[in-house]
Amino acid sequence: MPDGSVVYHSESGIASITLDRPHKRNAMTASMCEQLRAAWERLRDSDDRVGVLCASGDTFCAGADLSAPPDRFWRAVPGVGIDIDKPLIAVVQGPVVGMALAIVAYCDLCVAAESARFVYPEARVGVAKGLITGLSVRMPHKIAMELMLTGGPVTAARAFDVGFVNRVVPAGKQLQAAMEMAAGMATAAPLVLAQLKQLTRETLPRSPVEAMYRTTATVDRVLHSADAQEGLDAFREKRPPRFQGR
Repeated sequence: MPDGSVVYHSESGIASITLDRPHKRNAMTASMCEQLRAAWERLRDSDDRVGVLCASGDTFCAGADLSAPPDRFWRAVPGVGIDIDKPLIAVVQGPVVGMALAIVAYCDLCVAAESARFVYPEARVGVAKGLITGLSVRMPHKIAMELMLTGGPVTAARAFDVGFVNRVVPAGKQLQAAMEMAAGMATAAPLVLAQLKQLTRETLPRSPVEAMYRTTATVDRVLHSADAQEGLDAFREKRPPRFQGR
């Protein structure tokens, strides 16, 4: 697909979610953002216990496709556009740029190839929507500011040293290492994992932009619901509405 795709594969309680647009360095289109959100929804509603986010090719993700930037990219960010109580592991290699860095930041764990480097070039591009400020509570403040204000890059080794990355492994070994982590969590008590993730989420401070997007998601859930459409249809047809709570 020219606009890219997001592939979902389930095995042994682990969902592998793959960004698949390697010829464009996995730059995210609007279609890919919606597909990624759909993959998160599928994980949330499935029997899979753990989600592993990875990408095809030598680049994890070059960020938003600047030829047609996705307006509603935030809907694809776990913990912001959609809540998922299952553990999420990001598996990265090569450049992790812009909005891709935000997505990785909101995953629970990160396994990086030695080739990985984290870049936030928006100050040089001239456009930023602010969600990246969540980095300031996910790595030391000065490192987060350096990354955001100078554009990076921050290497995998340095990201590991400051606690943003859990494992650094030779290139080509990152998915195997992540799957080993996921296998252990896939057999753990899911209610405990969900509880710990929820309480951690409630403990971390939220940036104003994150709060704005989460509020927008709450409002959208009602505005675009089947009940909202039923209410409008009932009004036009002059009949009592039949709400289903969905």
